[in-house]
Amino acid sequence: MRKIGESAYHHGNLRRAVIEAALRAIGESGPAGWSLRELARRAGVSHAAPAHHFGDKTGLLTAIAAEGYTLFADALERAGDDLLDLGTAYVRFAVDHRPYFEVMFRPELYRADDAELSAARARAGRILLRGARGVSSGPADDRTAALAAWSIAHGFAALWLSGILPADLGDSPESAARPVLAHLSGLRG
Repeated sequence: MRKIGESAYHHGNLRRAVIEAALRAIGESGPAGWSLRELARRAGVSHAAPAHHFGDKTGLLTAIAAEGYTLFADALERAGDDLLDLGTAYVRFAVDHRPYFEVMFRPELYRADDAELSAARARAGRILLRGARGVSSGPADDRTAALAAWSIAHGFAALWLSGILPADLGDSPESAARPVLAHLSGLRG
């Protein structure tokens, strides 16, 4: 634990310190409830440091979305090609990385044409499409199957995060999501 007056910033890691401060702020008040000046204070850096590295809040949120999509694609890749496992990994990612999740699917918050972000988002999309091929009726149906799977997994994740699902589903998002994903996708879990 830091002592009062001790800086959160460690030399050579300013960019990371600002991103970490932003992720904490997003976790506390959402993606819009803070300023770059507040993040600088939280990170223990000069008020100009975030703007120097990211330009503005949109630039910082773009970096967070790009990093989030990279982590997301990594998580999906680890799940393999089984659509049920991919859907479950999707829900787990949303729960474990909520600040990223809250930014990634809000393109009005960031520069959607950013090259790093576009590449990471496309990679995640390819992984989901590959998984959907296992339940699609053929190449013409791959995109529809992927969109359906994405909608189900994303919808469940959003409902879980909002806290409005029935309490009797338990404390494990994976255990709660798996039968829903299996039922609606025609799979057996």
